[in-house]
Amino acid sequence: MRYSILRLLIFFGFFFFFWLIGLRENIILLLGASALASALASYLLLRGMRDEMTAKLAERLENRAERRGRPMRDDLDEDAEIDPDSHLAE
Repeated sequence: MRYSILRLLIFFGFFFFFWLIGLRENIILLLGASALASALASYLLLRGMRDEMTAKLAERLENRAERRGRPMRDDLDEDAEIDPDSHLAE
C-alpha cells in the first residue's frame, strides 16, 4: 500500500512539474511524459522498498507451501539438479 501511494505521489509530482513547464496544452504528451518519468524515478528511488516487498511475498509463499505440506517448485528443481533420477520416483 505504501509503495503504491509513493508511486502515485511521484507520478503527480511529475505531472505538476510538466504542467508548470508548459505541457498543459497537449494532455497526451503531459500524461505520457509523467508516466515515463515517474516509472523511471520509481524504479530508481523505490528499489529498496520493492526488494523488501518481494522478499516478504516470497516468504509468505514458502510458508503457505510448508503449511500445505508441499515443497516449492524451486526445491523440486534443486533436488533434480542434485539427483537427476529423482523425478522418476514421482
